[in-house]
Amino acid sequence: MHLYNELLPPPVAEETKKEKESFARVVRCVKELHRPDDPESVYATMKWISVIELFVRAKSELSVEDVSELVEIGLQIFHSSQNKLYAQVRWGNALVRLINMYRKKLSLKVQWRPLYDTLIHTHFSRSPGPEGWRLRQRHFEAVTSLIRSCRRFFPQGAASEIWSEFMSLLENPWHNSSFEGSGFVRLFLPTNPENQDFFSEKWIKNCLELWDSIPNCQFWNSQWTAVLARVIKNCSFIDWESYLPMLFSRFLNMFEVPVANGSGSYPFSVDVPRNTRFLFSNRTTTPSKYIAQSIVYFLKPGSSAHEQFKKLVNLLEQYYHPSNGGRWTYSLERFLFHLVIAFQKRLQREQQDPDSLSAVRLGKPERIAFVDVILKLIDRGQYSKNEHLSETVAAATSMLSYVEPSLVLPFVASRFHLALETTTATHQLKTAMMSVAFAGRPILQSSMSTAKAQDLGGDVDDRMFLDLIGISLSNALLGMDANDPPKTLATMQLIGSIFSNMSVLDDSSDDLSFMTMASFSEWLDEFLCRLIALLQHLEPQSVLNEGLSSAATSGTFLVEDGPYYYCMLEILLGRLSGSLYNQALKKISKFVQTNILPGAIAEVGLLCCACVHSNPEEAIAQIVKPMLLAVISSLKEIPVTGYGGKGSVETPVSNKQDKHTLSPALETSIDYQLQVLSVAITYGGSALLQYKGHLIEAISSAFNSSAWKVNGAGAHLLRSLHGSLILYYPIDQYKCLSRHPAAPALEEWISTKASSKDEQAAHSRWHVPTKEETQFANELLDLHLQSALDDLLSICQSNIHSDAGDEKTHLKVTLLRIDSTLQGVLSCLPDFRPSPRHDMVEDLPFFIAGASGSCVGSAEIREKTAETIHAACKYLLEKKSDDSILLILIIRIIDALGNYGSLEYDEWSNHRQAWKLESAAIVEPPANFITEFHSKGKRRPRWALIDKAYMHNTWRASQSSYHLFRTDGNFSPPESLTLLVDDLLTLCLHNYEAVRLFAGKSLLKVLKRWPPLLSKCVLSLTENLRNPDVQENVVLGSCAILSSQSVLKHLTTDPKSFSSFLLGILSSSHHESMKAQKAIIELFVKYNIHFAGLSKNILRSLDSHVEGSTSGDLVSQIGSMSFDSSSLHWRYNLMANRVLLLLAMSSRIDPSFSFKILDETAGHFLKNLKSQLPQTRILAISALNTLLKESPHKMQGRDQSSVSSQENANSSLDLALSQIFQEEGFFRETFESLSHIHITDTDSSSRGNHGSSSFQSMADKSITRFYFEFSASWPKTPSWISLLGSDIFYPSFARIFKRLAQECGVPVLLALKSPLEEFCNAKERPKQCVAAEALAGVLHSDVNGLLSEWDSWIMVQLQTVILGQSVESIPEWAACIRYAVTGKGKQGTKIPVMRQQILDCIVAPLPPTATTTVVAKRYAFLSAALIELSPPKMPVSEVKLHIVLLDELICNMSHSSAQIREAIGVILSVLCSNIRLRMSYQQEYTPEEGRTDVDSRLVDENWFKLISARASEAVTNIQQASMSDNSLETSADVDMESAQSNGDSLDDVKWMETLFHFIISSFKSGRSSYLLDVIAGFLYPVISLQETSHKDLSTLAKAAFELLKWRVFPESQLQKVIGVIHSSADDSNWRIRSSTLTYLRTFMYRHTFILTHEEKQKIWKTVEKLLVDSQVEVREHAAAVLAGLMKGGDEDFAADFRDRSYAEANSIQKKRNRRKSSSTRSVAEVHGAVLGLVASVLSVPYDMPSWLPDQVTLLARFASEPTPIKSTVTKAVAEFRRTHADTWNIQKDSFTEEQLEILADTSSSSSYFA
Repeated sequence: MHLYNELLPPPVAEETKKEKESFARVVRCVKELHRPDDPESVYATMKWISVIELFVRAKSELSVEDVSELVEIGLQIFHSSQNKLYAQVRWGNALVRLINMYRKKLSLKVQWRPLYDTLIHTHFSRSPGPEGWRLRQRHFEAVTSLIRSCRRFFPQGAASEIWSEFMSLLENPWHNSSFEGSGFVRLFLPTNPENQDFFSEKWIKNCLELWDSIPNCQFWNSQWTAVLARVIKNCSFIDWESYLPMLFSRFLNMFEVPVANGSGSYPFSVDVPRNTRFLFSNRTTTPSKYIAQSIVYFLKPGSSAHEQFKKLVNLLEQYYHPSNGGRWTYSLERFLFHLVIAFQKRLQREQQDPDSLSAVRLGKPERIAFVDVILKLIDRGQYSKNEHLSETVAAATSMLSYVEPSLVLPFVASRFHLALETTTATHQLKTAMMSVAFAGRPILQSSMSTAKAQDLGGDVDDRMFLDLIGISLSNALLGMDANDPPKTLATMQLIGSIFSNMSVLDDSSDDLSFMTMASFSEWLDEFLCRLIALLQHLEPQSVLNEGLSSAATSGTFLVEDGPYYYCMLEILLGRLSGSLYNQALKKISKFVQTNILPGAIAEVGLLCCACVHSNPEEAIAQIVKPMLLAVISSLKEIPVTGYGGKGSVETPVSNKQDKHTLSPALETSIDYQLQVLSVAITYGGSALLQYKGHLIEAISSAFNSSAWKVNGAGAHLLRSLHGSLILYYPIDQYKCLSRHPAAPALEEWISTKASSKDEQAAHSRWHVPTKEETQFANELLDLHLQSALDDLLSICQSNIHSDAGDEKTHLKVTLLRIDSTLQGVLSCLPDFRPSPRHDMVEDLPFFIAGASGSCVGSAEIREKTAETIHAACKYLLEKKSDDSILLILIIRIIDALGNYGSLEYDEWSNHRQAWKLESAAIVEPPANFITEFHSKGKRRPRWALIDKAYMHNTWRASQSSYHLFRTDGNFSPPESLTLLVDDLLTLCLHNYEAVRLFAGKSLLKVLKRWPPLLSKCVLSLTENLRNPDVQENVVLGSCAILSSQSVLKHLTTDPKSFSSFLLGILSSSHHESMKAQKAIIELFVKYNIHFAGLSKNILRSLDSHVEGSTSGDLVSQIGSMSFDSSSLHWRYNLMANRVLLLLAMSSRIDPSFSFKILDETAGHFLKNLKSQLPQTRILAISALNTLLKESPHKMQGRDQSSVSSQENANSSLDLALSQIFQEEGFFRETFESLSHIHITDTDSSSRGNHGSSSFQSMADKSITRFYFEFSASWPKTPSWISLLGSDIFYPSFARIFKRLAQECGVPVLLALKSPLEEFCNAKERPKQCVAAEALAGVLHSDVNGLLSEWDSWIMVQLQTVILGQSVESIPEWAACIRYAVTGKGKQGTKIPVMRQQILDCIVAPLPPTATTTVVAKRYAFLSAALIELSPPKMPVSEVKLHIVLLDELICNMSHSSAQIREAIGVILSVLCSNIRLRMSYQQEYTPEEGRTDVDSRLVDENWFKLISARASEAVTNIQQASMSDNSLETSADVDMESAQSNGDSLDDVKWMETLFHFIISSFKSGRSSYLLDVIAGFLYPVISLQETSHKDLSTLAKAAFELLKWRVFPESQLQKVIGVIHSSADDSNWRIRSSTLTYLRTFMYRHTFILTHEEKQKIWKTVEKLLVDSQVEVREHAAAVLAGLMKGGDEDFAADFRDRSYAEANSIQKKRNRRKSSSTRSVAEVHGAVLGLVASVLSVPYDMPSWLPDQVTLLARFASEPTPIKSTVTKAVAEFRRTHADTWNIQKDSFTEEQLEILADTSSSSSYFA
């Protein structure tokens, strides 16, 4: 049994035993309802889903057989209800919960294919149903989480099937299907034991290759990291050693941090299509979780993973420092968090399963090493300005201190002392307090546990940690400060956390381990003084609001900002021993009696409440009794009204003259005392019985008072008295029952997964009401419910008050009494009895147990109350309909009466948010290495678990009878309830907004619980919409109810409500007011978003003409509204069209449905294309896209016979449509009207969304658009070519023309001919755009007869476009060509018929007279067409085309126009990468003899040789030219020859520009992986041409350089790159040497894991050589680079360099001292030596290693040198001072006096160096 259920109150716990049986009954019911042959039966099973979820959430004990049977049925139902998305969502989510809960016990086999089919059918196909996008999104989430849960049950062999299925998607990395493929692989690939044999070395290699094919794309990285992380974790038999350097290098480069002043994010990231991102949602940040998981599971004894991990942390740690925050902080914080979590989970796994995998288990040395590395990050991030990071750090400290206390605890202690000493940074104290609070338990355990005390080593003093706790507690007292909320809360958390560990605070044991008893009693006194002072100075946050919710609800930060205050009081008072408790009680009681603090009601109340909870008898005598007497005596002196019912002396005020008002001060004080009392007695229980008389008197006098505030306070008291008497609540929650076996002074904590022997410890004592208490509660019911009801009736029936004011007061007080009584007894007053449908009355069914207290009163009382309230409500609506306080009171009463259990539910949901109880302070992880007691789950203090059990009980009470009537048709709603529903229906249309809201909420709750009431409500509310003469408020109220989920669900199955709802909305255009219109439109939009299709019975009712006019004519009624001619407002016309479309689409699912509607609607929308209303046109486009299918006229494949296609060539749809478009001038008009939708806004870069952004509001967008418009979106390949500009080409328009052509064949082409010719040559851009869309659609349609039309007129048309002079419509025509050559099929590999013709047409050489615009246009078209080709499967003709083009382009690389050079660079990158990808594919998949001569021409790679040769030549020429330029400037006589060479060098410059365009575009397009060897060859030109006299060339070089910095080269290319670096570091031009250094910094960072030792050594030497360079800028740059290299974790190089540079500088310094005369050394050498020291000093910005003081001091001695050296020294020392300022107090101890003096001399301000 689950621990929470064991801890339930005894009466409830007894009942839970019946749950197993009742679950079995539920499974039987579901089984009977599900008929596999009838798909509609799924609707019947859906009402059981919430019941199934009930059992899961109640954590009931169920039999595994029942569960597995239910899961099997559920999966069947899920698969059989295709097209019923809502049903799949509900069943999917229920199955996920069941499977996840029982995953270890079930033995299922689940097939993956049906799940995949569901996913594809609903989300990745071209013709989805009409469902709204909200529903589809939920569906996708449900299906994907179901797949994740079922992965572990995939049978053997599934992994290889899945991999081979999705491999085909991943063939072409530059097609969007590859992103989908990676998403699917991550989603489906199982790593369960059955499938582990699939993951071989070969698979890993393959996987890593694929991962590398798209660089720098976070989406792609996330998918592959996740897949690998799963494999690494589950397949421990794989040996990863050889892959580690490469993987760690990937991990490092996935963190987007700024390296060496670079930018902190990818300069180019591949654009993942929106729908893929939306579906496979991934935060676009770094996949920190999977990186952390992989690293933790790499660690094992003897592996090099640990070294690599250490290096990774060395590189990343600086970004954790508070001064280096930025966008990357979030992903780094997650990284730290997941590292610690994964480590803890791994330890727990190994503790629980000690025998398995002994080879890879982590031993003590591995644990120490791991903790040591993480401490670095913790040290940096502890005082971060980022809240999340500092909290994560504190939590990590706490978890790790259970693993390796000897490392972590000294760190915590030193940090705490440091924070105490600091005076400047006060925020540190709060964080330090938090870390001590979180690490409280490990500190106590490690110093008190008897088992392991000797382990901490002799040098660490036990007392040190205990003193730490003592000091932190005494400092905690200073931390309580009313002006510093965060610190105060941290302090309270600390106190609560430390005392949660103590078993008892008792003076019999001679002393507490961390302070003596006497001093503890002093501490307690001091604590209470501070607390009282704090309470006296509090200021409430909000102004006290009058009305119902008076002061008790608005607290200050102590109550609002977290549970720490109350928790701390409860724990402290619960743990005190008798004498200490009395000492505290005296002090508190004195405080409460002498102070009145209206600003701190809740706080003082909770203080008293905690006292009462700990020891009711004593506390009530000392605190409650004096207060009670004081209140009664003050109440006696005040004027009364006599409306408070019996129980008090009645002195009704007869005449108005002597009505005294209460003085405000007295009123406030009485209010305060009553409110504090009401909080204090919450847990009083039977101890209150002896003050029965006083309590009754106080309550009655409060109701009798004339002050509304006092009435309200009395109501609070009554309510809490009821609760205290009859509810179940835990009594000894905060006492300690079991001590820790290893350290008796500590309490033992409990895990929810406890083994049987711990059970006794967990049991809890509950307050179960005694006879006397129930009797008292019943008396109170008589006093304040029964008598108040009689009063209410008499007021309403016989006018007893002549004065309206008196009547109002009397009504208010009477309603208040009823309300507070009902709020107090909650669900202990029995519910209405439902009326059975037939005579055979059966008992009510039972699902789960739950009760919030013992029963009082009877169901009759509830029924009587309901009838009286119904009468009162009528009376109020007639007489006092403008009094909102009375109406809201009435609604609250109705809510409490009708919604049985909802008050408990509210209580539970509020509480659930309030406890941030998962805080690390009260969680002890499962693997505890301090005491060596490991448990199965996390352990928590007993009080926290009881608190959760208490909340669990409240939740059960709210749910136990909630679902009883939703599943059972035998009961109809009770009469009293229907009366209340009528009242609510009237109230929710009231003209006050507050009243409407309240009533609406309450009504919806009732409707959810009693679905039979729904149809009545829907019919009456939709009637309001139609009715022309209702007010605005009625419309608003109706819309609010109708737009609720319950109503929208109901509409899918009930024909009558459905038609009344639709007609109601469509015929509501007569409501004038803006608000009403807005509400109606929002309702319609919401209906669309959540539209869930229609069930069969609605479709039947639409189709049958039997039922007369009601719904049979619905379609024709709506159809008539949706024509332009009708005089409706355009938005209603739009809505009617939309409804028509939804009906047509829903009806498609049902084959028996008549096709007439479909044909008619398709024709109707085709006509709408030329409608006058722009919105309607847009909708028509969406509609045609869904209604037109691929069809007969499409060319068949070669193998299929063409006979069948002739038979049904003329479908009915075909005829219907061809009549329309063959009318004269139809397409011309259509083109005209469509061109108005194209808005050319220059700035909009948004592709593919309806471009209608500028004139469509959000609401209209959701009516006119469909979800699928972006799931089948075009373009199919990433768009990255910037030179194409932004187009306004809408693929959805092109798609209509394509579908029309396929539906009706050649006639469409002929009809389109003349309008196309006219529009192609139009002047306006929008017209050309429509022409481009139509042409694209036609060309891509592949219909019979297209080829002959191409020859006759289309080709000519295309040629005129290419040769046309107009410039502005190039983007649209490029998009048109791109659309026309797009490959078909999911992977885009099927070739459209016209592709070859179109390509030939573009490639054909231009006439020699063509202008540059035309040339540029041709190149733009070429680039657009070439991206769409699919390289792996290119036919020979396309390969030949590539070769021809390559030759042409290489000849034209130094073209005179810059625009054309850019185009050539872009096309070159596409061509070369296409060829490379095809070659890599051919090598794998085609046998040698299958190759053609074309392939052999490709293998030669002549283009590469040509370009490389020319590049090196051009660079030399340019450099020489620029040098000669510099020399020529001086000489005046320029001879002809140099002018000649100048012309050549200009050619070279242009050629180089083209080359840089090639490099830049191969990076931007993400194709660089296939061209790396080419790019590596061009590294030198990029580095060396950064600074030339040609502006444009240098700009391009810099752009290419920025992109290069981010690229990681594979090991095969590294030699080449390093060679270039060495040679350019020796270059004669110092600017080139400097830019080499710039590149080196990022190069080393990105490649640090892959470079070999020798390669690194070479690079170090190169940089060291540049330290003594002749140019001063280069020297300083080299020092900065060295500092970066030393940080980078190659410790041996760094230490070696430090020692050498120190020795060198030292010898120079000594020589200087010996003789003052000038040394033989050059300035550069001395400066180099000094810079060596600077590099060492700056490489440790925040730490103080042992070698640092000497180095800094030596550096400071050089301050007297001449100028470049002097400024270097002062800068470096200042920087050192700045970075070490935070911790200088401690770090200065590392220096000797003499050293400090030398530093002080150098420093300008000596204040830091005291």
